[in-house]
Amino acid sequence: MAILDLHHPWLLVFGILGNIISIFVYLAPVSIFIRIYKAKSTMGYHSVPYVVAIFSSMLWMYYAFIKKNATLLISINSIGIVFETIYILIFLVFASSKARRNTLKELFLCIGGFSLIFVVSWFPFSGAIRVSLVGWICVAFSIAVFASPLSIVLQVFRTKSVEFLPFYLSFFLTLSAVLWFGYGLIMKDLRIALPNILGFFLGLLQILLYAIYRNAKPVVEENKNAQEHVVNVEMLAGTSNNQLVHPVDSGRNISGDDGLTEINMENNNHQGE
Repeated sequence: MAILDLHHPWLLVFGILGNIISIFVYLAPVSIFIRIYKAKSTMGYHSVPYVVAIFSSMLWMYYAFIKKNATLLISINSIGIVFETIYILIFLVFASSKARRNTLKELFLCIGGFSLIFVVSWFPFSGAIRVSLVGWICVAFSIAVFASPLSIVLQVFRTKSVEFLPFYLSFFLTLSAVLWFGYGLIMKDLRIALPNILGFFLGLLQILLYAIYRNAKPVVEENKNAQEHVVNVEMLAGTSNNQLVHPVDSGRNISGDDGLTEINMENNNHQGE
């Protein structure tokens, strides 16, 4: 294919490295699902981040197919769909009846939303207009998902604590944004490059905050704020995740009595330290 043509060596380099780094981002929730498997319970975690991530990957795959000559963009989003599907299946196995019903509703909305976008973009439009329309829908969705981790940034400023700010995840998200921005830039596709500009600056901000506050004395907050802090961190641990042009996307929410119980236990441990 043209994308693998030796006349585009840097495009190949950025695309392959982008795939490799993005896989590390997709692997971020593995520890969560190991805990879910051992506990035989979803422990109050919510399925929305994984459904959002799979929806994002489906959108970008659709865009890559109609754009053509974007094999490496197809490959990473295919991998993303596989990862998120596995996560969702594990979630469905160990979720309560209510959580399972909610997850199935979310999947129905995901499939319905994608089908609507496909019908609206495929039949009335063709060629470059269709590519442009789908591409900008992907950009709008990715930018909206990028807004979710801003809450943890504000939380770090307020608490002066990076205890729940995952440095390595922030690092890989930032690096991934750089690589996919370069991929889009070399391909001369603003729709691929643009979301990753925001992803880069957000990731860089998280890394800088970690460097500034890693040795700072944390500000003690009330239990309610501490709980919100953990919730926001779990959202960041996803995606998102990301959401770059692939994952997305991202976050991990905690809800329900089990989740609050787990948070309270963690808070008590931190206070004891």
